[in-house]
Amino acid sequence: LGFYLESAFMQGFYDQVTALLLLFYVLIASLKHWLSLKLFLAYLLISPFLVGDWSQLYGSGFLNFFTVDIIPAPLRHSNNTVDLMQWLSELLLNQALPGLLNTFILTQIVLVATAIFALLLFPLVSIHFTSKPLRYLGHFFLVIIRSTPEYILAFTLLLIWGPSLLPAIVALTIHNSGIIAHLIGHTSNQIKLRSDHASCLNLYAYEVLPRVFNPLLVFLFYRWEVIFRESAILGILGIHTLGYFVISAMEEIHFDRAIILIVVTALINILLDHFSRKIRHKIKLE
Repeated sequence: LGFYLESAFMQGFYDQVTALLLLFYVLIASLKHWLSLKLFLAYLLISPFLVGDWSQLYGSGFLNFFTVDIIPAPLRHSNNTVDLMQWLSELLLNQALPGLLNTFILTQIVLVATAIFALLLFPLVSIHFTSKPLRYLGHFFLVIIRSTPEYILAFTLLLIWGPSLLPAIVALTIHNSGIIAHLIGHTSNQIKLRSDHASCLNLYAYEVLPRVFNPLLVFLFYRWEVIFRESAILGILGIHTLGYFVISAMEEIHFDRAIILIVVTALINILLDHFSRKIRHKIKLE
């Protein structure tokens, strides 16, 4: 679906984009009916026949990629460590470092914006603030914003606003706030209130919000490394995150550079995940 979405978008067939997005929403909404353990074995048996020609995956290009293409350029011609260190330092300073800085800036802005919008949106699906019909509408709205692919949304905003971090910030904030608002809304539904509880804004500020704030932080830090990864990937739209430099290296057939940048991205992502686990553990203890 992603291939056809991107193709339709690039060609300006926005009616097809709308139809494919509607199909995507139906797939997400019906997930629990067709993605079941009973059907898993059938899917597993059928899937190898739908992949295509397996022989194409393991040709000479496959071997050449691992034996030549990803070897750093200085090592292909000589074993001069000085040339290798110079090549590596230029790559890290001129591409990895700027890309990492932009990715971090984008990630942290989205993290804070997601927290703000999740706090504004979760009452839409909370039994303490909305009636049953309105909650159905709230659930539908959150399904839409959390199911819309960030790439498509960011690309649309990029066409409107031009190249900057802003389209990525808005796209990632909309997507992630939809996810966390849904989770916080369900968490708030488990809260038991006294019969003489406050109402309206006081109910929100003094009764519900203090009780969902720790879960909010846990969900935010759980999504932290996911947001970082998404921020890096959105570089394919021309935003100068780590993904931008990875795609640029691949387009120039410099797979050795791309592999180094991917490794840097993966290592930072692992560190973020480790750090977020520690923070989440501490929040849960408190």
